[in-house]
Amino acid sequence: MIVNIAGYRFVDLPDRDELREPILDVCTEAGLKGTILLSPNGINFFLAGTKESTDFFISHLNADERFASIPIKVSHTEYQPFRRMLVKRKKEIISLGMDDIRPAEFTGPYISPEEFKHMLDDGEEVVVLDTRNDYETRVGMFEGAVELDIASFREFPGAIEDLPDEYRSKTVVMYCTGGIRCEKASAVMLKAGFEDVRQLEGGILGYFEECGGTHWNGDCFVFDQRVALDHQLEETEIVMCFKCREPLSAQEQESEQYIIGQYCPYCYEP
Repeated sequence: MIVNIAGYRFVDLPDRDELREPILDVCTEAGLKGTILLSPNGINFFLAGTKESTDFFISHLNADERFASIPIKVSHTEYQPFRRMLVKRKKEIISLGMDDIRPAEFTGPYISPEEFKHMLDDGEEVVVLDTRNDYETRVGMFEGAVELDIASFREFPGAIEDLPDEYRSKTVVMYCTGGIRCEKASAVMLKAGFEDVRQLEGGILGYFEECGGTHWNGDCFVFDQRVALDHQLEETEIVMCFKCREPLSAQEQESEQYIIGQYCPYCYEP
């Protein structure tokens, strides 16, 4: 059984370039595969390997007080979902293009999965905002959530300008896959004048761990070979088109416009 781990932290890393090689050496020694992103403002990682290898990596992180006790998302597969091991130096660990948005200094308050579930159970008046891309929301989302119909996270600041004005005075609970996009998105909304913006702690995957699939419809898109997970954090039957990289449901895989490796209903041209 392969252990999959993911985590992030926004923290100042003036030594970003010097960190790359030692971290890559640790991962290579442990036999891990996946991707680690390092930026001057933080770290983001998606890794897979044996339990011993992932524990070894986490121990290495904890030795640096800047990375100590990073919340880790854990799931399991019967195969290695990554092809190689990469440690990349990036300007941002999640690309937004706004230098004044620094989650290590300012971000929206968290709401726990249990608290969020209780709000939905009780039918409280709240705007549930999906900050993810359009192909992700198509795979699954919370009941009644507002989607922004964006193709990339860089479109988020412009998209919230089209939200109804009454949302600015309402409670907004935003969510994404694991929480990292909401760190920046919540700051963007607060600076844009939205008064009460909260981010779902741990994102969708954190909610699945604590609350299961209550109030959720569909699956959750993930950025590795598994493509999507259900509320039990198990891989689903959704696949990805090799040509256009769109996720395809079981029904879409039965379409006459889908031929593996050639086209799918989203990129098919007569």
